Amino acid sequence: MLGFLAVMPSEAKRWSARDVIEVIRKVNRYWQENNPAEVNAFWDNAAYHTGNMEVYKLLKDEAMLNYSRRWAEHNHWMGATDANPAKWEYRQYGEDQQHVLFGDWQICFQTYIDLYHIDQGGEQKVARAKEVMTFEAYSRERDYWWWADALYMVMPVMTKMYRLTGDEQYLEKLYQNVTFTDSIMLDKETGLYFRDGKYVFPKHKTASGKKDFWARGAGWVLAGLAKVLQDLPDDNPQRQFFVDKYVRLARAVAAIQQKKGYWTRSMMDAQQAPGPETSGTAFFTYGMLWGMNNGLLSEEEFAPVVEKAWRYLTKTALQKDGRVGFVQPIGERAIPGQTVDASSQANFGVGAFLLASCEYVRYLDRRLASKAKKSRRHDGFKPGAFVSVGTGVQLSR
Repeated sequence: MLGFLAVMPSEAKRWSARDVIEVIRKVNRYWQENNPAEVNAFWDNAAYHTGNMEVYKLLKDEAMLNYSRRWAEHNHWMGATDANPAKWEYRQYGEDQQHVLFGDWQICFQTYIDLYHIDQGGEQKVARAKEVMTFEAYSRERDYWWWADALYMVMPVMTKMYRLTGDEQYLEKLYQNVTFTDSIMLDKETGLYFRDGKYVFPKHKTASGKKDFWARGAGWVLAGLAKVLQDLPDDNPQRQFFVDKYVRLARAVAAIQQKKGYWTRSMMDAQQAPGPETSGTAFFTYGMLWGMNNGLLSEEEFAPVVEKAWRYLTKTALQKDGRVGFVQPIGERAIPGQTVDASSQANFGVGAFLLASCEYVRYLDRRLASKAKKSRRHDGFKPGAFVSVGTGVQLSR
């Protein structure tokens, strides 16, 4: 119990980067020690690994990274495995091996590409990603991303593929695909995304007649946009389009946060499925933190939102043994009457929690460095004088 209290500061104590790193280690060790790495490459498992990769980038922990290596090797660095492009499908949900072009089988490529760069090569790591994503990038179809989740699953793959190959067709296809998505599920009034075309208002409503925006679905989008903007070149002609979309979505999300820091499963109708939900909340927290850390969102506007969300994530969602609770199970909407409680955990929920936690470390270290810089100027330190601040951890991206 004392060990747990050490990583759970009281309300009176401000979080430090070191405190958050202890939480990251606790959560990730619990997951990896209690769940085998040798599982399939479908979206839910792959979403966890996007969080684990951020842990490695922050902490350089080879043992935690090896968990992702084992997973990738178990799946032979592939998503869906069908070898005949004439049979590849995507227009309907599918867990079979012919749904090669379905985004839920493509998120794994994010981690494979990251591992390729970390390990400085190994063409087998990215061979299938190149085969599948090149096929998609050069195809005529633009309707690949027909549900909101795909904007996290695949948008970042396109920018990573550009960084891997230098082929700008990936960025062109990214823009083509997302404009199709916008045409069928973006709510122009709010800037929020419906989960897919079935849930567009007024065709679909909550029980009380309101718009039904699913928190995890919108969380996928905000987090996906943050990941895209990390890799999208500054001189890309569509960059401002993505920046504007990201900022508007972040503001729309912040405006409907619950008082206790979380977002309800139906974001604008708390009574549709009452109570906290962690996966959407964590993805929103990550997305907003990234924006503040990279100068796209103002701290004055978003820091209070993030601090409330972080309080929820660590005081309610995080359990004493390192589990992350209150994660809505796999689904596609807010389900009235569905139980989500402290024992509700999932791989993708842990991934989202790790993403938010890693970005919070960067946020805290950046603020501490800024304060130290101001202090040196005030005290008359000469430019270039060395002052040790922060975690002592190399915070590479």
